Amino acid sequence: MRYKGLDPRVRLAGWGLFLVGIGFVLGATAPGAIQSLIAAGAAQQDKLPWYGTRLFAFLAYFAIAGSIIYGLLLTTKLLDAIAHRPVTFALHKDLALVGLGLAGVHALLLTLDGTIPFSFADLLVPFAAPYRPLWVGFGQIAFYLSLVVVASFYVRGRIGQRAWRLLHYVTFVALLTSTLHGLQAGSDSGTPWAWGIYVGATVAVVFLLVYRVALSVSTRRARTRTPAAAHTLTRGTALTSG
Repeated sequence: MRYKGLDPRVRLAGWGLFLVGIGFVLGATAPGAIQSLIAAGAAQQDKLPWYGTRLFAFLAYFAIAGSIIYGLLLTTKLLDAIAHRPVTFALHKDLALVGLGLAGVHALLLTLDGTIPFSFADLLVPFAAPYRPLWVGFGQIAFYLSLVVVASFYVRGRIGQRAWRLLHYVTFVALLTSTLHGLQAGSDSGTPWAWGIYVGATVAVVFLLVYRVALSVSTRRARTRTPAAAHTLTRGTALTSG
């Protein structure tokens, strides 16, 4: 599928609706949210590191899950009709890098939270945390796997395209471990909205992965049928000529 782009009128209408929607959401929620944050910060200053930790945890998860979803969309070539592949590939890489950085900030803020003391050794060594070591360890494994994947973007020319693609299967393990970490290690993981985030991201990834596998299988079958059909046609032509 080649790049065609959207009609200028469609693009203008889309961006206009998007900006109107963002403005409506911000106008309806921003004042109350800001007042709530100010009140919470003034009343519970000792919990500000905890609030920051949870915020960066969810932002990191959004970025990592978004990078995986975007990568799956790239493999299906669904985005090629509306955006140049170098642009979409760069966004895929940037989302992974941003997610890794946000996860690092999330971990560092744990050292400032006095509720459960985390040392730098606790952050670096998997399953050594003083709080729910198994589930926190899954988060640490997810971070290291994401670090490997992000680093692979910069050595893709050296390791080769095939090895780089195989290495990207690690991202599914990273998403699984980060989801388990979020569900079991976060103090707000039992809330419906948190479950919605994790379940929604997981369903989107599974759906696109199944679609990608089905697309690959159908493409291979079509390729195997083409030579057989050509051979049959050639044989029939030869018999007719004879």
